[in-house]
Amino acid sequence: MCGIVGYIGKKNSASKFVLSGLQSLEYRGYDSAGIALLSKKPQVIKQVGRVEGLANQVTDEKADSHIGIGHTRWATHGSPTMLNAHPHYNTDQTVFVVHNGIIENYQELRERLVSEGYSFVSETDTEVVPHLIDFYLRKHKNFFTAFGLAIKDLEGAYAIAAIYDKEPETIYVARLSSPLVIGVGKDEHFIASDATALMDRTKKVIYLDDYEIAAITSDNVSVHNIKEAVEVKRAAEELDYDHEKAELGDYPHFMLKEIHEAPQTIQAAIRGRVRADTNTIKLGGLEAVSQQLKYIDRIVIVACGTSFYAGLVGEYLIEEIAGIPVEVQLASEFKYRKEPFSRSTALIAISQSGETADTIAAIKKVENYGVLTLGVVNAVGSTIARITDAGVYCHAGHEQSVASTKAFIAQVTVLTEIALHLSEGRTPLYKPVLQELLELPDKAKQVLENAPEIEKLAKKYSSYRDFLYLGRNYAYPCALEGSLKLKELSYIHAEGYAAGEMKHGPLAMIDKDFPTFAIACDSELMEKTISNIQEIKARKGPVLAIATEGNKKVSQHADDVIYVPSTLEQLQPLLVCIVLQLFAYYVAVEKGYNVDRPRNLAKSVTVE
Repeated sequence: MCGIVGYIGKKNSASKFVLSGLQSLEYRGYDSAGIALLSKKPQVIKQVGRVEGLANQVTDEKADSHIGIGHTRWATHGSPTMLNAHPHYNTDQTVFVVHNGIIENYQELRERLVSEGYSFVSETDTEVVPHLIDFYLRKHKNFFTAFGLAIKDLEGAYAIAAIYDKEPETIYVARLSSPLVIGVGKDEHFIASDATALMDRTKKVIYLDDYEIAAITSDNVSVHNIKEAVEVKRAAEELDYDHEKAELGDYPHFMLKEIHEAPQTIQAAIRGRVRADTNTIKLGGLEAVSQQLKYIDRIVIVACGTSFYAGLVGEYLIEEIAGIPVEVQLASEFKYRKEPFSRSTALIAISQSGETADTIAAIKKVENYGVLTLGVVNAVGSTIARITDAGVYCHAGHEQSVASTKAFIAQVTVLTEIALHLSEGRTPLYKPVLQELLELPDKAKQVLENAPEIEKLAKKYSSYRDFLYLGRNYAYPCALEGSLKLKELSYIHAEGYAAGEMKHGPLAMIDKDFPTFAIACDSELMEKTISNIQEIKARKGPVLAIATEGNKKVSQHADDVIYVPSTLEQLQPLLVCIVLQLFAYYVAVEKGYNVDRPRNLAKSVTVE
């Protein structure tokens, strides 16, 4: 959600880097921004609204600094106001702090600090941090010690950066269950809550783990684990990232660009893994746990949002292709459930960012059960990638738009590969699915060629206030994902349902003003879906359907039909989802909304 950026170096370019870094994080969603710089005297500049407005307030005189921290805030504790915007500071305005996450015990800490004579000016949980540092600094006279003691008092999730007016050569940082990365340059270091903010300056990064704090100067990074009270040696790692591919190019929005990258996304996910000449699947990320996988008799998939729906597709795939029972659970619910586990269970955590707080908590829940944990993530070096036993990267590249598109496609592709890998070739589906995966990039291109027709239909249906999405078997998770996309982008009320549930309630909603998007591609259950369409039409409900090319039967019953190339039912989600994404995109554009940054949403949900 919120974004952190910081700079320390021998050049007076702190404000320039921090502001550009904050702008690169705008896709995450925020409602205010601020920056703190140390020069001849501390400067704190805040702005409700866009980073552009903040940049206009940073004059050349204020910008003359070699150290600075900045923040984009998404309001949680307190409304979006100047007082609630970060950075926050102590009463003397010598300690300046930016923070992502939630301090769960902030009320207790606030009361304690008030009893010590401290006063507060904001409604935020963050403001306790600079006051707490100040409290310990008065006792110990050493900022690093005070910083560490203050961090140990915090409960919840946090990524924190602090600067101190009396030590203008150092940035202090800490993390617990919230992402933070240190970029390594020549005679300069950078910090960011998302590597996107520093990609144009360096690809060498140092990752912090939970309960670690660091003191960062222009030429050194000193890391300490405050839980174990030891210094930690941490080498820099090289990021695998192409900054140019994250540029908008000729597309009007990042979302449209990312939808059109679907063919390359599928290709990147299968490259080097799906081998047509030998009919084999090679997943190097699972080789280290290959022996453990042989004894797995139950899989639990945990995820949130779009990743959860990808997991539902994965459930069908793994059960049908590999013959292993699968449960898919919302990570936010899973972490609180009381249920038995055995060492023959594997947990698969799916997350685009690899930093989803609920999914990380779900992994931590099973740490002491001996459960094998696997990650399916897109962001290399992310928290989930580092805390799971093994996993498979999606290789989808950076995704700028808040609403996930190509990450869903990559996740489903990877889950297909995992299903094939676990089957060890023992299913009749193995070879057909493997071979068809190789055909999917070209078929995805064919779907995208139909974008103008999808745009026309999106305009036709954009005025409705409600929508029902229906599907059976592999199409059911697609219906859920399609309805989510329409909600996220166009703010139209939409529900996804298993088509067989129509008579169990949803049919009551159908009338001429309540259209249905029916997914009716060729399958053994297509006739049943057509029956559902007939039920809807009998009640005068408009129907827009997705069908397989050449199938004229669906068009006899639906008002409008979008056709996709013929493929195996197991792989239909990879084509159907492109249609659903384009439809939601064009509806939102027609309604004049910001498709890349939907209201109230953020790209990476790093707090509960």
